[in-house]
Amino acid sequence: MATTKKKTTAKKAPSKFDIITMYMEYVLEHEMYPKSIYKFCKANKITETDFYAHFGNIDGLKKEIWIILFDKTMEVAHANEAYDQFTSREKMLTFFYSFFEMLTLNRSYILFALSEHDRALKNMEQLKGLRKQIKSFASELIAEDNEDKQFKITKNPTSLFSEGAWIQFLFLLKFWMDDASAGFEKTDVAIEKSVNTIFDVFDNTPLTNILDLGKFLWKERTM
Repeated sequence: MATTKKKTTAKKAPSKFDIITMYMEYVLEHEMYPKSIYKFCKANKITETDFYAHFGNIDGLKKEIWIILFDKTMEVAHANEAYDQFTSREKMLTFFYSFFEMLTLNRSYILFALSEHDRALKNMEQLKGLRKQIKSFASELIAEDNEDKQFKITKNPTSLFSEGAWIQFLFLLKFWMDDASAGFEKTDVAIEKSVNTIFDVFDNTPLTNILDLGKFLWKERTM
């Protein structure tokens, strides 16, 4: 009598995004980071080989989450057909609005990740890759603006602008973490005022918006 062999379907290896999703869900469900890659993989029924195909360690995974958030934000921005015609100011506003929408969608994880250690600098370690991306993005914007300026003396230093954009992001990140307003509307206001202010500084017309931003921050601090 003829025998038939059962067909076996090979299990599809998890993608980088699959593993990141597993990791974020693990952290939120257990309210702690996995103590080892072995335990994380066992809990999610994947092999360590699956994990190491995409990440060298947990710290690398944590950094990659922020880079993916940046990449997804830029995808959303460029999906707007009018984006390429935006001014640098409008592109920066679009980026911050979209990025903080991404953070809000993942707020529980983000708040946990940034509260892991009592030392703020230790928590900033995971943002190294994001810092590089944001500074590069800001440098591109200021370089575009410089192309339209005839005299070298009126051109703005890209390194100073890019570092300012990073500091601005850290300020907005802390503001967003502390924001208890409905829909995080105060964060939206802070984004608008801070972006307009930094661009006004580089356009040499800062006074009105700097005072406006200062009043807003003073009001929030006293409240």
